[in-house]
Amino acid sequence: MKLTILGCHSATPRWDANPTSQILEVKGHLFLIDCAEGTQVQLRRFKVKFSRIKHVFISHLHGDHFFGLVGLISTFRLLGREADLHIYGPKGIKEAVLLQLKLGKSYTNYGLYFHELESKDPQLIFEDDTITVTTIPLDHRIYTNGFLFQEKLAERNLNIEKARELHIEMSYYHKIKKGADGITKDGKTVPNAVITLDPPTPKSYAYCSDTAYFPQIVPQIANATALYHEATFLEQHHDLAEKTKHSTAKEAAVIAKKAEVGVLILGHYSGRYSNLESFRSEAQEVFQNVALAEDGKVFEF
Repeated sequence: MKLTILGCHSATPRWDANPTSQILEVKGHLFLIDCAEGTQVQLRRFKVKFSRIKHVFISHLHGDHFFGLVGLISTFRLLGREADLHIYGPKGIKEAVLLQLKLGKSYTNYGLYFHELESKDPQLIFEDDTITVTTIPLDHRIYTNGFLFQEKLAERNLNIEKARELHIEMSYYHKIKKGADGITKDGKTVPNAVITLDPPTPKSYAYCSDTAYFPQIVPQIANATALYHEATFLEQHHDLAEKTKHSTAKEAAVIAKKAEVGVLILGHYSGRYSNLESFRSEAQEVFQNVALAEDGKVFEF
């Protein structure tokens, strides 16, 4: 599981601070999470292959999280894209995108599918053989979701040396990886646990976009491998966090501690702060394993 931060700052873009966008690479997928202005430039800068992006997840319809989307869709068209593109986001995102494409007479020549969200309860919105994606309802000024990306438990690993030692029939190898017992050449049954090894522990990534302090999410994100949680303000500006329905670094750390996540990644910093290390210091008063998102930073879990 690999996370690339394309942008992690709040509100207006600057030459040295891009608004929110991320790429999550997991189990062969390349998921784009939020798509602020400048996202496609950042994708090029960090050499992300456009054609591999088939699913885009938009947390909410504030500009610093989706104003780059229609431009990216248009660029895909200009590059001759043929693969379908699926967009998951709040109700209204289809209208917002299609109106711009209509007025610009730039409809796509590839399949563009919108999955509009309006439920205030967690919803499974994507699933295949290896991963699930579920919404994390948040508390912001407009309808907002985070997203929980969870690997599925892989097949058990065959202990080939043990299987050969016990003369297990090769024709059973595939079934054994699925959980079946083994059968020796003389017909004896060997318990699955004797000839297999546990698969790697599934990883999970919880992306919590703009939100006020919202402990209701804790049960859903419990034990996540990594949690990205917005931290727009420091505690000295707690009044602004409450007013705008954002979080402080300390509040993000409280969520991380309650959920017992592996690592907390802070982002969505207000431009009023020049020293981002203050966010880490404040959060570490509550939760020790804290990392700071930075444009272009890569996390591997």
